[in-house]
Amino acid sequence: MNVLLRLAATIAGLASLTAAVYAQQEFPPPQGKGRVVVLASGVSGPAHYTTVAREIAELGYDVVLFDGNLTEGTHGDGVKTVIQQAQQMPHALPGKVALVGFCMGGGMDLYYGSQWPDLVSGAVLWYPSNNFIHDVPGFVNRLKVPLLVFAGAKDGYHDGCCLAERDNALATASTAAGKQFKLIVYPDADHDFVTGGDHYNPKDYEDAFKRTAENLKIYLSN
Repeated sequence: MNVLLRLAATIAGLASLTAAVYAQQEFPPPQGKGRVVVLASGVSGPAHYTTVAREIAELGYDVVLFDGNLTEGTHGDGVKTVIQQAQQMPHALPGKVALVGFCMGGGMDLYYGSQWPDLVSGAVLWYPSNNFIHDVPGFVNRLKVPLLVFAGAKDGYHDGCCLAERDNALATASTAAGKQFKLIVYPDADHDFVTGGDHYNPKDYEDAFKRTAENLKIYLSN
């Protein structure tokens, strides 16, 4: 019996650790409840993205913000866990979620979240990490949800983790295979051109946010 009790305590401890690791912050919509947008932060952490999270919530969505860095190395399990937790938030309406990701979090969404059409209706990814994707045909074969990706032509962050050229290779191969991968490259944008970012670019941010809103409406209209 003592062995069983110790085992139960260990399992409970692991469950508690998982919940803590993927702790999230909810930004409810003005109307009280809304379809879920799961927002993954970049390497700068979730606090860096609270402004854009609030702006998306004001569009009428229940935005759930988490630290995208913590899902790196989990082989997609972390991303899936976060999605499932977000669907249980107090202000969440049932149904598939839309993903919005930045930098590292965007890269995890790009590679893993795009494989789950049963959970995800579409993803909008801002300057996502992409240098770990070496098997382009394999990525294309696994792509099952619509993607909208924003890249900065001047982005050379972190030894080229998020180059527009790699996004273009992924988009070109995906489009050739009949997959939905739309890429917008901003010629004057650097990494982190989001509001509050180190390279905030008001013109490009405004355009990207407008396109984000348009695509979220499409993804979460049903």
